[in-house]
Amino acid sequence: MSTFGLSRRSVLAGTAVAAAAASLPPAQGRAHAAAPDARGGYRWRNVVQGGTGFVTGVLFHPSVRGLAYLRTDIGGAYRWEDRSGRWTPLTDHLGWDDWNLLGVEAMAVDPAHPDRLYLALGAYTQPWAGNGAVLRSEDRGATWRRTDLTVRLGANEDGRGCGERLLVDPRDSDTLWLGTRHDGLLKSTDRGAGWAPAGFPATPGPTGQGITLLVAAGRTVYAGWGDSGGAAGQAALYRSSDGTTWEAVPGQPTGAAARVPVRAAYDRHTRELYVTYAGAPGPNGQSDGSVHKLRTTDGQWTEVTPVRPGGTTDGGDRDTFGYGGAAVDARRPGTVVVSTNNRWALVDTVFRTTDGGRTWTSLKDRAVLDVSETPYLEWGGEAPKFGWWIQALGLDPFDSGHVVFGTGATLYGTRDLRHWAPQIRGVEEASVRQLVSPPAGTAHLLSGCGDIGVMYHERLTASPSRGMASNPVFATSTGLALAPARPSYVVRAGWGDHGNGAFSHDGGKTWAPFASQPDAARTAPGPIATSADGSVLLWSFGTAHPAHRSTDNGGTWSEVPTFPRGATPVADPVDPARFYAFDTTTGTLHASTDGGLTFTARASGPSAGDSEFQLAAAPGRSGDLWLSLKWNGLYRSTDGGASLTRVDSCWASYTLGFGKAAEGASYPALYLVGATEAITAVYRSDDEARSWVRVNDDRHQWGWIGAAVTGDPRVYGRVYVATNGRGVQYGEPV
Repeated sequence: MSTFGLSRRSVLAGTAVAAAAASLPPAQGRAHAAAPDARGGYRWRNVVQGGTGFVTGVLFHPSVRGLAYLRTDIGGAYRWEDRSGRWTPLTDHLGWDDWNLLGVEAMAVDPAHPDRLYLALGAYTQPWAGNGAVLRSEDRGATWRRTDLTVRLGANEDGRGCGERLLVDPRDSDTLWLGTRHDGLLKSTDRGAGWAPAGFPATPGPTGQGITLLVAAGRTVYAGWGDSGGAAGQAALYRSSDGTTWEAVPGQPTGAAARVPVRAAYDRHTRELYVTYAGAPGPNGQSDGSVHKLRTTDGQWTEVTPVRPGGTTDGGDRDTFGYGGAAVDARRPGTVVVSTNNRWALVDTVFRTTDGGRTWTSLKDRAVLDVSETPYLEWGGEAPKFGWWIQALGLDPFDSGHVVFGTGATLYGTRDLRHWAPQIRGVEEASVRQLVSPPAGTAHLLSGCGDIGVMYHERLTASPSRGMASNPVFATSTGLALAPARPSYVVRAGWGDHGNGAFSHDGGKTWAPFASQPDAARTAPGPIATSADGSVLLWSFGTAHPAHRSTDNGGTWSEVPTFPRGATPVADPVDPARFYAFDTTTGTLHASTDGGLTFTARASGPSAGDSEFQLAAAPGRSGDLWLSLKWNGLYRSTDGGASLTRVDSCWASYTLGFGKAAEGASYPALYLVGATEAITAVYRSDDEARSWVRVNDDRHQWGWIGAAVTGDPRVYGRVYVATNGRGVQYGEPV
């Protein structure tokens, strides 16, 4: 897979949610009282993909062997314990209204109180995102107390791999510091319950970085400043020895290679502070960088950069990059690891020194990578890369051979500095767009995601053995559909390396690209549908282009002028001649009875000009349609769209899917992400939406889950839920 998709992952993942949030009415989704949980309860687990997202921070606890924490830009935070060998998610309780808080800006632990953990949450600083929050725990994240902030945080913006921006004061465990992007420095004197401006000598600038890191060196606190940019009177590194006054650190490095301090680590044995710098905050756009150390006893600075960017590769490419992660060995003085970042020409690496930075060894040069547990890292057959977007870097304080680093898709770990494998069990961070559960075949699930394309899940408990769907390899999936009467035939669309559309004749195991594609598919590949028997394809390309139709498996394509532009095509599951589409601009349902050649307007419903409205066709029935119109409710048509009737049992519907019918029932089970009372949740109906039961609970909410939901047609009660950062969740009755 090209790195293009990975470099866009978080931006893509946030776009749909941001648009959805911007369109919410003031009271939409506000939970005042929890709806009842499912009778008998549900067990919830992740469908295993294996990481798949940007790990922005990893933090070993300095006082507890085998304990570590991990943060992501859109998928929450996790706790690692060696005893289980897995990461435990800590923020799945955050619900629909709190989708923005699944972005973790920073983490902090208290060395003197091993059970205390603090998280600073907030994905975006734009006005539509809402303010950030701080979660504080006295039991390692098992339970939380929350303080809402009056400022916004940017865990999914540039600079999200910097940090940590949250710190427990080394002189007083009750005092915490929080660096923000636009609002300077905040301070809490009651263990994170209350926050107030602390005063800071630098002025926030337009780059939106503000304070990039906070680190303790003995009893002194150092703060990185990312908005200096050479501005007069603004340095890149500040310090406070009394917790009240701050000063620019004397003699610090200047110039483009030291513009943004990215990470810092303190060697308590030598009393030296190591700082990685880059010309930009990253994770993209870094072309220069350096590593420097400060001897805190006398203020002497020394440059210890392993390799300066700017050279030329053997192929003639310019070797440009910055520096990212930094960690010190708590057991061995002068032993430090740092990482390059954004080094696409020669591939990023981790450098290690045992003599305080006088000499360095690239750990990539002798590395043996084993990605058999997460085969998608081979990107459709390519050899796995050692790393990219390496800004999260950790060195176990109790094991000098245990080093971990995050990438745009995983967390690699080693115990001997040579053999590396993903240390990612339990972490799932995909932004999921489409879900298909076939009625027959090997796989119970196909998923379409941002950046990692389509996966064929032959097992729900292991990363797909085939990795990402290849030929072509997709960065981001935009459409996924199967032919109900011929479920072995599946089509997909997205941003691919060798074409933006593909088909499969074996249920999604193997793929081949369409022989041709419309010009619009090159720049705006959108949702795709196949007729019930697979004889006709309909492909939509947004509002700027007409949809296209193919009757020869993508060999040739013709325009469909009457198809409503920007709509998602939906095939009738029984009649190959019927297709449907809902025009979100006019609020009109359109239908075709001639195999998608022409579409005519039928019934009308509410319209808000919102492209996220969803139309679904009930399996095994012709003309039985369900229309999710968000806070305008749920509508149904049983006559192919000639009429629409509002379903009164719920007041909000964001996405709806179908599963195997309950015992004795003649109609498929319905699964809904919506609201029947006050809370937006996941519901099941066994009686055609006359009544609903909530199937998730307050511990399993996963933020925004409005993209897709489907039941399993072969297993009653099993439901798959697409999340925007926590992968695919699936629940089963217990």
